[in-house]
Amino acid sequence: MNASIASTMTADRADATAIASDSGAALIARLERLPVTRPVLWARGCVGMATFFDGYTTIALAYAMPILAKEWDLAPSMTAAIISSGYLGQLIGAIFFGWLAERIGRLPVLAIAIGIFAAMSAACIFAWGPQSLILFRFLQGIGTGGEVPVASAYVNELSGAKKRGRFFLLYELLFLVGLTAAGAIGYIMVPSLGWQSMFIVGMVPVALVIPLRFFLSESPRWLINRGRFAEANKVIRRLEDSAIRHGQPLPEPRPATAILLQAKPAGSVREMFGPLYGPRTLLLWGMWFGAYMINNGLLTWLPTLYRTVFELPIDQAIGYGFAMTGVALIASFICALTIDRVGRRRWYTGALLLAAVPLTALYLLGASTPVMVFVLATPAFAALQTVTYSLYLYSGELYPTRLRSLGAGLGSAWLRAGSIAGPWVIGLVMAGGSIAPVFLAFAAVAVLTGFAVLRWAPETSGKSLEELSP
Repeated sequence: MNASIASTMTADRADATAIASDSGAALIARLERLPVTRPVLWARGCVGMATFFDGYTTIALAYAMPILAKEWDLAPSMTAAIISSGYLGQLIGAIFFGWLAERIGRLPVLAIAIGIFAAMSAACIFAWGPQSLILFRFLQGIGTGGEVPVASAYVNELSGAKKRGRFFLLYELLFLVGLTAAGAIGYIMVPSLGWQSMFIVGMVPVALVIPLRFFLSESPRWLINRGRFAEANKVIRRLEDSAIRHGQPLPEPRPATAILLQAKPAGSVREMFGPLYGPRTLLLWGMWFGAYMINNGLLTWLPTLYRTVFELPIDQAIGYGFAMTGVALIASFICALTIDRVGRRRWYTGALLLAAVPLTALYLLGASTPVMVFVLATPAFAALQTVTYSLYLYSGELYPTRLRSLGAGLGSAWLRAGSIAGPWVIGLVMAGGSIAPVFLAFAAVAVLTGFAVLRWAPETSGKSLEELSP
């Protein structure tokens, strides 16, 4: 251990010399050589719990709607407006907070966003009609929309190139655990305690603001990008010290592999449409819109479909939704463990085209029974869920640090646009009197998105963020 410490001290003196002449590159080299240390795991876990409740909050309404639709005698258009209001707020929150995080840092923005969505969850408990619920869900959406892209940028920036997909997606899996937990809580609580119980649970994230604000360190990559080298060095040294204390290997940094970095201003929308990042931006926007239009359309609509079209008991309607998210959680865990080996491009192409098969089958068979819908919609949803939940990983890889939060925010704005479009497409198609064409429309979107990925998606596995996006 003494030899290891001496070796590390020697390396640190070399690092100090390097920082004087080429701060950004030396710091990135030190960051890339780090193993996954305990402070990084703590940061991932803490931010992950916020993301868990973001996932819970996003879908909580789907398990309240089967009761609200009957209790408030809602027309399909009003149901669509209530569901879409949250996604509209998320669109605004994703853009605004993504922009703000590039300027003032990741952690302050996370604290603000979490506070908003927890407070508005409390407000939803006291909604007295559809109009008030639309307002509260819209404001809540601003917070939930802002939290996820900024959190994803933060966690992405803590990881090195090796097994980044696995590291990040095990964190992002907590969003899906939140979706599944919403189903379980809805199944247990809503039939007996009423729809308000879903929003009572959503108030828990207030307790997460304190550790986020005071016990976590700012993203070292963001600090480096802003020219705050001394602060970044302090964060990285803390991670190195943790590795040494716990006997983790700490190889020599390899500056030759690092990209020469200089302090740069926050990125702009204009740069996102430049020669390098413009094609990536358009591809990501198409992926966000297409995948989420289908998945969130199914996720928010199917429990109400089981209740209103097939007239299933409320517990069975919610139970089908819970089971579907459980299968998707298993598929996503498999994705987290294997996507680094399979590659992003091949995984996304296969998942999108695979999802189109059972969706088309539902159209051809007429979607005539709830069991048929559940059996065929579930694998399609699970395949697409592996795409939707990993898009924050892929977005973070296709943009540099100065654009990462903004790019994820603007990209996820198309997530919200797709989520808004999904319920309205369902409502318009069902106006013809049949639910089967909805599944054909979703299959067509999956095929188009899959071929776009096959044609234009860059492969990012195993490469450092600076190498991928200078």
